[in-house]
Amino acid sequence: MVWLLLLALAWAVTAVSCLRLCLAAADVPRLPSGMPGPADGRGADGAGLTLHEAAFLAGGPGRVTDLTLVSMHRQRRLLLAHTGWTTVVDPDTEDALERSVIAAAGPAGQERTSAVRTAVAADEAVRAVGDRLVTVGLAVPDRARAAVVSAIRAVRTTSLLIPALAVCAVLTLPAGREPGPVAVWFTLPLALTLGALAMAAMEVRPYTRFASPLGGRLLSAFAERAAAAGQGTEQARLTAVALHGVGVLDDPQLRVALTGGRPAHRVP
Repeated sequence: MVWLLLLALAWAVTAVSCLRLCLAAADVPRLPSGMPGPADGRGADGAGLTLHEAAFLAGGPGRVTDLTLVSMHRQRRLLLAHTGWTTVVDPDTEDALERSVIAAAGPAGQERTSAVRTAVAADEAVRAVGDRLVTVGLAVPDRARAAVVSAIRAVRTTSLLIPALAVCAVLTLPAGREPGPVAVWFTLPLALTLGALAMAAMEVRPYTRFASPLGGRLLSAFAERAAAAGQGTEQARLTAVALHGVGVLDDPQLRVALTGGRPAHRVP
């Protein structure tokens, strides 16, 4: 009967997606849960975090890239035009992240901002920021985070697919056959996927972010220190970009230059 084949398919995709989630969760490195010690150079109040490290923990390579671009633009060493082009004004720098921006702009010193952002986010200088944080347990390794995110997405998709298969099964029943018992059979794999999602939300959800649980606590402390330091200074504006993204910029043309006209998503 067709409904049995559809039920078998529902169980098959459930088993595969849930097993994939279990394997991804098992592969997540056991990151330290305590606060960093003096050897890490980062205290419990977030004082040891650099601005770029905070940006990475808050938004990953893309946030580090945006922070570097905004910083150079504010210093008038780079021009971010609202038309979507980046132009290098002063190419002399000793900073590795700034050198990656200048290299991404090409030999002519001018390139599309979207292309610059993509190139800088993948540059070794940005990866080095993440690697340092992963080494001390403040950031989640890329491979582990990507595996968890992909596995959760697969289980979520399965939880949407099962009701669709149940509807198809009911529609294929012969005339006079009660649909209730058939539909009940599909609630079993659905319950398993929803249970897996609930467990994932409690156990592995923190590992879908760039910051590890430890890094998240340190980032919160960093944000509290920044808020206590006051607003209105250039350092405070850059800190806001590092923590919340380009959506906090008070210059609408600069926001457009960095987002290409797309709405800037502010991370709370």
